[in-house]
Amino acid sequence: MRSSPRSWTSPATETGTGTDEGVPVSDVHRPIFDLPFEGRLASFDGATAWLNSPPLTPEGLRGKVVLVDFWTYTCINWLRTLGYVRAWAERYADSGLVVVGVHTPEFPFEGELDNVRWASKEMRVEYPIAVDTDYAVWNAFGNRYWPAIYLADTEGRIRYHHFGEGEYDETELAIRQLLREAGAAGVGHDLVSVPNEGLEAQADWLHLESPETYLGYQQGRNFVSTGDAGFDRPHTYAATETLELNQWSLSGEWTIESGAALVNRAGASVVFRFHARDVNLVLAPPAADVPVRFRVTVDGREPGDGHGLDTDEHGDGTIREPRVYQLIRWRGPTADRTFEITFLDAGARGYVFTFG
Repeated sequence: MRSSPRSWTSPATETGTGTDEGVPVSDVHRPIFDLPFEGRLASFDGATAWLNSPPLTPEGLRGKVVLVDFWTYTCINWLRTLGYVRAWAERYADSGLVVVGVHTPEFPFEGELDNVRWASKEMRVEYPIAVDTDYAVWNAFGNRYWPAIYLADTEGRIRYHHFGEGEYDETELAIRQLLREAGAAGVGHDLVSVPNEGLEAQADWLHLESPETYLGYQQGRNFVSTGDAGFDRPHTYAATETLELNQWSLSGEWTIESGAALVNRAGASVVFRFHARDVNLVLAPPAADVPVRFRVTVDGREPGDGHGLDTDEHGDGTIREPRVYQLIRWRGPTADRTFEITFLDAGARGYVFTFG
């Protein structure tokens, strides 16, 4: 399960500035939030590996304000928060903040250490990472969401949490409040500003009308291909000529598995009727050294300047690593449109569509 964003108004944005610049110095040091005791910082003992750091413990982190960020590297909701978490880790390290990323996998390939190591380097995640392949840390925290942030004070007490995207100003103000409680100086007045680009760009919430949609049968919905579905066995599907918004269908030979759809023969395709600026799809090749070519269209045409990071103007792309692929970033008006991805080679798996 991945979380949904929530709207909010923070004390810092009520004036329309987005920062606390201009607030009297005496007010800046005054507590802005009630940050009650929510529990103790749980153990990281169940982590199967650590990246960027030796193993950390709650006891060893005493005296630091700790931000624990649960993530999994294909989660678009987490990717859109990453710029902020990265910026907080950099800005407040000298003031006493330690960020710990807990990577708990959603898909099997995300549980492979080499993939987590590759993703953390690719995404510039340089703070300590607890690799939580067995969900031990996830369960110790009682967590249920990607992304999820927990803030602990210098005594190891959880004082704040946030699930999902958004509320970045509120989270940063909570960080600063805990740092000031600990006596940190030079925390500053302005809030971080992060680039709004690539997969980390914020969604176009005003025009987003398509939900996260899984291709596996365990969580799949709105699947309307002609004929009976053949779960866990090869089956030839025929695309439905007319799709309603957020319906999708398969064409060609596929095996629909619990958590993914496997391309059995070249030429197989997925068609999705969507309403969004961005179309993303989590994809994996059959093996690390076996790339899979694909081509995408929008309303039956090449995407042109509406192509994504992982396609060109003709809609061509290649799956080389198991990750989230941005296939479309539409530059024109947002409307109901028909997206199709055709696989030119067999062996790829598709896991989940996300939109932005």
